[in-house]
Amino acid sequence: MRIVAGNMRGLKLEGGDDDSIRPTADRTREGLFNVLAHNSRFQTGNGPCPTGRTVLDLFAGSGALGLEALSRGAVRITFVEKAETSLRVLNRNIAKARAGDRTRVIRRDALKPGRAPTAHDLVLLDPPYGSDLAGPALLTARDGGWLSPGAFVIVETDGADTFAWPEGFTGIDHRKHGRAALHFGQAD
Repeated sequence: MRIVAGNMRGLKLEGGDDDSIRPTADRTREGLFNVLAHNSRFQTGNGPCPTGRTVLDLFAGSGALGLEALSRGAVRITFVEKAETSLRVLNRNIAKARAGDRTRVIRRDALKPGRAPTAHDLVLLDPPYGSDLAGPALLTARDGGWLSPGAFVIVETDGADTFAWPEGFTGIDHRKHGRAALHFGQAD
C-alpha cells in the first residue's frame, strides 16, 4: 500500500499484520481523491480539494486516507481511532510520512469522540464493513463540534452495504470502486 499522489507519492505505508485493519485500497483512494479534485462542488479558493483543508479521519485504521489527503495538500489531519493495533500502525505510518507536526491522533471511539478541539472542513469515514456505524458516527461528530458548517464528508462502505445520509447531511455523489462504495456528501 502506497501514497498514490502528492508530495509523499510512492511512500509505502504499513497495513498491519492481521485482518483487524482493512486499509482503503490504492485504487479506491485514487478514485476518491480524483472526485474531490475534479468535481466543481468540492472546489474552494484554495484549489482542488483537499488543498488547504483541515481533515478528520474517523475510524482511522492505518491512516492511509488521512495521509493521502495530507500528501495532496490538506493542512492538518486529526485521526480518531480506538483499536490498539491500529494505533500502533497509524503512529508508525505518521512517522514514516514525517507528518507528526501536521497530525493529531486521538484515541477514542468514533461513536463517542467527545467535544472537538477544532472543527474540520473534510471528514473521511471508513468504518468496518457491514457495521452500519457511519451514520451514528457522523451525528456524534457533528453534535460534538468536529465538523465545520458545510463540511464535505466521504463515507466508504462495502458495495453490498446500504448507506443513507442521516438528517443534516446531503448526498452529492456515489461511486463504486471494486468492492468499495464511496458516498460523497456535505453537512447542511
